[in-house]
Amino acid sequence: MFDLQTRRQFLNTTGMGLGATVLGNLAAQAETGAHGFRLPKSPAKRVIFLFMGGAPSQLDLFDYKPELHKRFKEALPESIHKGQRVTAMTRGKAKLVAPSMFKFKQHGSNGMWLSELLPNLGSVSDDLALINSTSTTAINHDPGKTLFCTGTEIPGKASMGAWLSYGLGRLNENLPDFIVLNSAFWTGGMGNVQGLYSRLWGSGFLPSKHQGVPFQPSGDPVLFLSNPKGVNRESRHKMLDLVTKLNEEHMARVGDPEIQTTIAQQEMAFRMQASVPELTDLSGENEAQNEKLYGPEMKKSGSFARNCLLARRMAERGVRFIQLFHRGWDHHSTLPKKIRGQAYDVDQACAGLIKDLKQRGMLDETLVVFAGEFGRTTYGQGKLERDQYGRDHHPKCFSTWMAGGGIKGGMTYGKTDDYCYNVVKDEVRVRDFNATILHQLGIDHDKLTFPFMGLDQKLTGVNPAKVVKGIIG
Repeated sequence: MFDLQTRRQFLNTTGMGLGATVLGNLAAQAETGAHGFRLPKSPAKRVIFLFMGGAPSQLDLFDYKPELHKRFKEALPESIHKGQRVTAMTRGKAKLVAPSMFKFKQHGSNGMWLSELLPNLGSVSDDLALINSTSTTAINHDPGKTLFCTGTEIPGKASMGAWLSYGLGRLNENLPDFIVLNSAFWTGGMGNVQGLYSRLWGSGFLPSKHQGVPFQPSGDPVLFLSNPKGVNRESRHKMLDLVTKLNEEHMARVGDPEIQTTIAQQEMAFRMQASVPELTDLSGENEAQNEKLYGPEMKKSGSFARNCLLARRMAERGVRFIQLFHRGWDHHSTLPKKIRGQAYDVDQACAGLIKDLKQRGMLDETLVVFAGEFGRTTYGQGKLERDQYGRDHHPKCFSTWMAGGGIKGGMTYGKTDDYCYNVVKDEVRVRDFNATILHQLGIDHDKLTFPFMGLDQKLTGVNPAKVVKGIIG
């Protein structure tokens, strides 16, 4: 006598069960470094990704083009924009050059040019690899952010943090592999602040235990972390034991690997009830020293500066991938006013994070990454004066930077044309950028794959990607 199986149970115990076996083998191999996607060396152990939602203007922050002042309000030559795709907001309108109103200054041993808006970042320029030749295929925010975070503009794929959790495993059994921190306010104001979507830190086709865990700026850092009234830690443990036993019995019947994920996540949640309050409790920190490093905004819960400090604490405790989102960079009008506030939010905090990691001996093993989803146009949008302008979305060139984790500091990589409109040297596409992050963590981007819908899925997608070796120390 045997039990009749439903079609779903059959698929779970065959295809999905096989997937669980493959995943288990892969995890074991990843720990020993035996699997084919691992590289011989991995300078970085973890990543802190500082994502600037809305797209900062490279022309006003990083890519110095002083000659543009002579071309103020001139039409952008057809030979430069060559009929490239533009947004509906500026399609068919005059493309008049809008030079940056901000002064630039050279910093560090190699004279890196940075805007006056970034004086603190200039103090750590010898640790930065500034990439002025990044490009993307996306021209709107949603697909642009989705591409950077998941490797494709199509929603539903696994995010970078999920890939790293899947491929490399845990560094700390009491905290998630992947944590997300979103700034709760912006000095630059609330205008043009696009929403964030859980798919940016989702697991997609990977087991759901690899998805990112968002932390809240107030109340419980993680939703439902605290026990309800009348429930203590001992009684919670008994509940967990009972639920685990029931789930294991269910797993034995149907073989669905997501049941194992549920068991693992429930156990992780129990451990996090002890580990997360300790992580987010800053009472043991030197407040005066942290304020000097990260700036006065560090005192405000939910600020980018405070999130940078929390990111350092997470890195110390072995969180593999920490992603900070700071929105509000979408400056279609009155850019000079708004970008001042945004730069104030991030300049000292970014520099403070790098200094803090360095003084603790952690920067060599921590890859810090800074990027937005695309750049901004050289031509103005809205009212155009010397000190008043906006900029539209621009995918063909923009600036990003990396620091630590085996990256060569004090260098500017790549070059754009005289109008800061096209890359003319050493283009770095999003998939190249992501391939480089994986490389620094000891992963061959072509070999870290997962079978889904008949394809071996990769973070870097189906088109060829290259590691940007010119920025590696």
